[in-house]
Order: sequence, then C-alpha cells, then structure tokens
Amino acid sequence: MTAQAQDRFHALDAALAPVALLANVTKRYDKTAALDDVTLAVRPGELLAVLGPNGAGKTTAIGLWLGLTEPDDGIVSLMSGSPLDIQSRLDVGVMMQDVNLAPELSAREHVALTSSYYRDPLAVEDTIALTGIEALAGKRYGKLSGGQKRQVQFAAAVCGRPKLLFLDEPTVGLDVQARETMWRTIRRLLDEGCSVVLTTHYLEEAEALADRVAVLAKGKLIAEGSVAEMRSLVSRKRISCASAVEVDDIKRWPGVVDAVRQEGAVQVTAFDAEGVVRKLLAADETLSHLEVKQATLAEAFTELTKEAA
Repeated sequence: MTAQAQDRFHALDAALAPVALLANVTKRYDKTAALDDVTLAVRPGELLAVLGPNGAGKTTAIGLWLGLTEPDDGIVSLMSGSPLDIQSRLDVGVMMQDVNLAPELSAREHVALTSSYYRDPLAVEDTIALTGIEALAGKRYGKLSGGQKRQVQFAAAVCGRPKLLFLDEPTVGLDVQARETMWRTIRRLLDEGCSVVLTTHYLEEAEALADRVAVLAKGKLIAEGSVAEMRSLVSRKRISCASAVEVDDIKRWPGVVDAVRQEGAVQVTAFDAEGVVRKLLAADETLSHLEVKQATLAEAFTELTKEAA
C-alpha cells in the first residue's frame, strides 16, 4: 500500500470510528449495577437517542463518557481518547439536567464566558441568533424562568462548535415555540456533521430527531436500532376506518387488542392487522377511509421496557 493510500485508509478509518464508545462497560454503586456489560457506540454525524425509565442507566452512561465517573469494568472512549484527557473533551458540548449558572450574569455573558473555553467558538451574537435567544440575551440568568434558563444552557452547550453534543432532557420546561427552535438548531448541527447524544422522556422528540435509538432498562441495553426498527419490534398496529360494524363485535375478533369509535371513525389496535382488515371488509362492504399504521416509538418503548421489568 502506497503512503498516499495509507493516508486515505487512515482518514476513512477515523471518519468511521465512533466518536463515543462504551465497550462491555459495567458500573456499580454498592451492589447495584447501574450499567451491566453495556456496549454502545455513537457514530459520526448521527443523533443517538438513549431512552429508558428512571434508573435505567442513561445518566450513568453520559457521566462515563464525560469522565465524571469511571467504569468498574470495560472501556470508555471519547473522541478516540480517554474521557479523562482534556484533549478528548475540547470538541464536546454538554447540556445536563441539573445545571447551576451564575444568576448575576446575563445570558449573553454566559455564552461569552463559555465560548472562551473553546478553540474556535462561534461569535457570541451568532450563537444567540442560532439558538433564538435574542430576547433573553441581556437579561440576568437568575431572573429567567425555568424554560428560559434551559434555552441559555443550550446556547452555552453549542457555542463552541462541538463535534459531539450531549443533551440530557434538553426540552423539559420549554414552550412549543422554544422547543421547535431547539429542534431546528439540533437538525442544523446534525447537517453540519455534529454527533448528538439525546436523552428524553418525550418519545415523539426521539421519533422526530433520532437516527438511532438505544433502550436501557435496569442497567442493560435491551434494544438498539433505527426508529423504524424499534417500531417493528412491536407487532401491534393501528387500524382506522369509517365503518358501521359495532366495536363490541370487533373486540371479540382474534388478534384485536382494543376497539373504540372516535369522531365517527373506528379505531382498532390489533396484533393481526391483516386478518382484522379482511374481517372488516367482509363485514362491511361500505367500509371507507381505511388506514393501517405501524406502532409508534412510544408503544414500542412501553412494550420493550415492560418485558424487561
């Protein structure tokens, strides 16, 4: 292999290497395993949504990646280095759930202060515009509402042009407009090549943003894949139609989980959607507006974590 070819190979290898990795990681607190032999990688340019009930190990995973704690077993890698190495953290942005910032500083001053820690940050006013906090920029942080503080924390997390961004429940307390602004900014960062690790209780948020989903329960990784793959793990589907068939009769059909009539339409949840659709068509020749939908990510999450309980 020529030197030029070797350079191309190493460049490709670096481009494909995970930007954050847990390899067979176990972390215990006393006798409780917060993470139990978990392997999880964050790929370049993707948004990985890490989901799980309270106590599943999500915050522990992020804490390990950030070097806030160390594993009992396994390997933790951040930007191809150790999380304990400051060089590995220079291109990382972080927004955690519990954040205490100086109340006497303005939002703009917080962004400027955080920007000063980075090698090549965005201009302060560019960060303010990117995150949509122009109306908050001159206000003291201590005078802001909870949702407004989250917006400022997000601005501080992205001001350094991070290549890897950790967002721990970022939209808690935000109104609809602020939430949509944050979503737009996250999508823009992804388009520019940033990798994002997102934890959220809003499953529609993961469904809207995630390239890949990892589900933790009781410290174990119980499922991983695209949003579509997560949905496909759940066999139930939603059937909607306009029909005169009585819902009480439909409920007795094989494969039907539930049936209701809402706003003139029959809504059926079924494991055997194809069989139920055939029975509906046979029972009502005038049936119309037939629609069959895959389970939502929320339904998949509920079923997966219930099985792991």
